[in-house]
Amino acid sequence: MKQSNQAYLYGIGAICLWSTVATAFKLALAHLSPLQLVFIAVLTSIFALGLILTAQRKLNLIKQQFSQRPLFYLQTGLLNPFLYYLVLFKAYDLLPAQQALSLNYTWAILLPLLSVPLLAQKLRKSDITAAVIAYFGVFVIATNGELTGFSFESGTGVMLALTSTLLWSLYWIINTKDKGDPVVSLLLSFLVGFPFILGTLLFTQALPSWNFQAFAAGIYVGLFEMGVTFVLWLVALKKADRTASISTMVFMSPVMSIGFIAWILQEEIATSTYIGLSLILTALALQQLLPHLNKLRSKAPTSGESV
Repeated sequence: MKQSNQAYLYGIGAICLWSTVATAFKLALAHLSPLQLVFIAVLTSIFALGLILTAQRKLNLIKQQFSQRPLFYLQTGLLNPFLYYLVLFKAYDLLPAQQALSLNYTWAILLPLLSVPLLAQKLRKSDITAAVIAYFGVFVIATNGELTGFSFESGTGVMLALTSTLLWSLYWIINTKDKGDPVVSLLLSFLVGFPFILGTLLFTQALPSWNFQAFAAGIYVGLFEMGVTFVLWLVALKKADRTASISTMVFMSPVMSIGFIAWILQEEIATSTYIGLSLILTALALQQLLPHLNKLRSKAPTSGESV
């Protein structure tokens, strides 16, 4: 099989798995607190990533990469998994899955906006256009379409969902400076973040008591939100002839996720969710397409030039 075809298979596999995790979050949170879910999922992901690195014969890189930049991994570990997933799962605990899912996808809009002050990148008109459209979609979803009433089902949940996008964006901005193996770096972030998760859990709550459904959902989240799926996506990007052709597949994920939420969780999908999510996806598409269209226009011959 051609590498490009393999890339699509790995990419589709990753997207399909990611599309199920919003449903898994809600199923697990019916039995666990957000912090308990973070504990089970991260512990599962540590074991899964450890096994993957063992199969790849890269375990020796763990000590090597950490010794080179311990403070870097302290930063990434605090952001992801500790703060990001704690905030994200609390948002899912307070909001319908369809709302939390849609709001969380705006991280891709926020990322280039934060890159301007933090990475000294230029702000493009396409980023501003995308942000305006996307955050109008956020407003539609957050108010359940009651645009003039400012009626939020859970203002705290909305703020937490949007805060999760800030934390996730900061994590990826910091990671632009990482030159190490990405799977090793992810495992190191989880290893450094786990003691903070465990300490906070023991200090504020208690270890989760045995419940098969809760642990099964938590393990599923650890495998297919944090661990295995991340590796599948990296392989897909590595094998792809053009990264852009794989990256655009991400647009499938929220649409498929809404289907799983309606089917398994039996949530009635609100019209405002469809409208708001459509606006967010439109913004993401414009963010990708407008720069390419502008390049084509700049290369096009003027009326006085020969074609």
